[in-house]
Amino acid sequence: MSSQAATLRTAVFPRVGWAADAALVCAGTALIAGAAQVSIPLPFTPVPVTGQTFAVLLVGAGLGTLRGGASGLLYLLLGLVGAPVYADGHHGLAVITGATGGYLVAFPLAAALSGRLAERRWDRRFSSAVGAMLTGNVLVYLVGLPWLSVSLGTGLERTLELGLYPFVPGDLLKLYLAAALLPSAWRLVGRREAG
Repeated sequence: MSSQAATLRTAVFPRVGWAADAALVCAGTALIAGAAQVSIPLPFTPVPVTGQTFAVLLVGAGLGTLRGGASGLLYLLLGLVGAPVYADGHHGLAVITGATGGYLVAFPLAAALSGRLAERRWDRRFSSAVGAMLTGNVLVYLVGLPWLSVSLGTGLERTLELGLYPFVPGDLLKLYLAAALLPSAWRLVGRREAG
């Protein structure tokens, strides 16, 4: 069955109703919110190092395009209405319209993209999973960096110094970890179904 499943969600829960899907979306949102609290502020930039991108990409790949994207969107909306789910327990419109808002706005898109790539089986092998996670991470930067630049009024080089360069090593580590977990999860699903 796992060879026919589009995502890990469909492999583990092949037939679920809307209530179970809603629970999975909420669980994905909770994972993203929890990872946001793993936050290391950097003194030279308003952008903290967090576990969010790891969770966003993993949730997207695990739940697929719609459910992964919905988890990211629910996370964004919860913070907007006042739930302390953003990094360091922050919340509200000021965060979204601030320097880090672009990264947050990109999360539903990146989750949906990694979900779409997983539906195309990019999550089955480490090498292709790295490609899927890297693609999702690049999307976060493509939205986050211009937003940061406009928010702070900085040029290209300064924006990259504040919003890209310090984060590349950690992001590479997070995406490699996610890329290693996905094929391992598929192997576990295969063993469970064989047993």
